[in-house]
Amino acid sequence: MTRASSAATTDYGAEDAAMRQYLREGERRALGLGNRGPIRFEADGSLARDIVDAYWRCGFYIFEGVLGTEELADIERDVNEILSRLPVERGAELDAQGRPALGVGHQAPTLFWSKPLGDPFGGTSLANGRHPVKMFEPKAADDAPKEVVYLILGSLQFSEACLRVYGHPQLLAVAAAFNGDDFVPFNEALFVKEPGRGASVAWHQDGVTHWDTPLFDEGSHGFNFMAQLYGCTAANGVWVVPGSHKLGKVDIAAWVAEAGTERLPDAVPIICAPGDVAITNRQAVHGSFANTSADWRVTVNFGFHRRRSVIGVRGGGLHNAPRIYDAEHIRRRARLIGYAIDARHQRFADETPYRYRPHLEAGETFHWDRSVMPTFKDYNLLDLSI
Repeated sequence: MTRASSAATTDYGAEDAAMRQYLREGERRALGLGNRGPIRFEADGSLARDIVDAYWRCGFYIFEGVLGTEELADIERDVNEILSRLPVERGAELDAQGRPALGVGHQAPTLFWSKPLGDPFGGTSLANGRHPVKMFEPKAADDAPKEVVYLILGSLQFSEACLRVYGHPQLLAVAAAFNGDDFVPFNEALFVKEPGRGASVAWHQDGVTHWDTPLFDEGSHGFNFMAQLYGCTAANGVWVVPGSHKLGKVDIAAWVAEAGTERLPDAVPIICAPGDVAITNRQAVHGSFANTSADWRVTVNFGFHRRRSVIGVRGGGLHNAPRIYDAEHIRRRARLIGYAIDARHQRFADETPYRYRPHLEAGETFHWDRSVMPTFKDYNLLDLSI
């Protein structure tokens, strides 16, 4: 792998010039939104007011320079190991070296496959039909494999480096700023956009539970952090329609029909350098195009909810079987926050560890060592999907 560059190549046939123009214009609009910069806090410890305002105005914000080169190297080593352990094909039990493949023997959903440059969800009933329009599928190279893995769920059970990112004290403080000190987990994943092969993710809004309930507001379905290993460009990154998190449930198919193309005119790309971390409201209309560029995108993805959005609520069932989430379910799922905080402190001892209020109030303590990792197997059966 190599780090992302600003150059991008596309193969959209007769639409190539139009797509290139769309990427350029989208990047220009994105960089003019005023929603990027380092994580900053006020004197009283609260998240800087201008950051809060920009996030709620746009539905996303890019925190610059969150992860340093040493941590990025840790993540890259783990990602390379994960990719080397993938099954040789869908359903295979061995990797290319003849070892038991990643995800074999797991009950929880782990690996998601797509044909190269495909759109596996768009225009289908999958994921409650929340991807109503299929994205354009460029033609992959003749030597491309039949299928590629583009999404790995439950990533904390496979990577200590990702676990440490999950315990990042400033990011957890941001989670508390938007979701309260008693915030709870959602899920974690690795998105892999391989050059010339990475799948698209059709336009959608996350969340299925609160659109028509009294709990609904512009933050009801939480947010995702997206930490970038190599950065992301207009060609391989996630695109967002700014402000769409405020609109309730959007008729995406009508938007695409009105535009006459899946290139939504108001959308902008999330542009990041290596080590930047974007925060994106799950209710915002967002998606990504097939990665025909020359650049890898590897995103360490993890999200959080307000506790009141989850407690006593029947789950959406996108990441696990639907169930009513009670306090014990939340407590069991949130233990990974405790282990992540301790794992990070052991690796980055100069940082002040985050103090997670529910663990403090319950008197729970967590000590990380590698013997704990096997207990994480299938932890994502407890994901809090709403």
